Amino acid sequence: MQQLRTPLSRVLGLGSAKDGTSHWWAQRVSAIAIGPLLLWFGLAMLTLPDYSYASVAAFVATPIVTVLLLLLTGTALYHAKLGLQVVIEDYVHGALKVVALIGINFAVVALAVAALVSILRVALGGA
Repeated sequence: MQQLRTPLSRVLGLGSAKDGTSHWWAQRVSAIAIGPLLLWFGLAMLTLPDYSYASVAAFVATPIVTVLLLLLTGTALYHAKLGLQVVIEDYVHGALKVVALIGINFAVVALAVAALVSILRVALGGA
């Protein structure tokens, strides 16, 4: 079956990137994963006796809480990256589009590292 493409699009290699479905699924699955994690986090915050550093640090030091906080942070950042990527791909054009997409990737990695270090530092008893 022959595809209807212009000669210019054939030369430039333009056409379907064939990855839109995987991006769509990744965004939906990450949204589903965030739901229970946010519900757990909200309920956990309501059950804390107070919000002093000592109380929150003791809560975060529990191994399962540390793991769930890391999962929540990673999943939320990944979901945010996917959403921002779609917005930029749809509404930003030219060189700014490439700069914005690269900037989002750097920002997400920086935030993920900062969150990882912060959560582990509190969980392991660092100051």
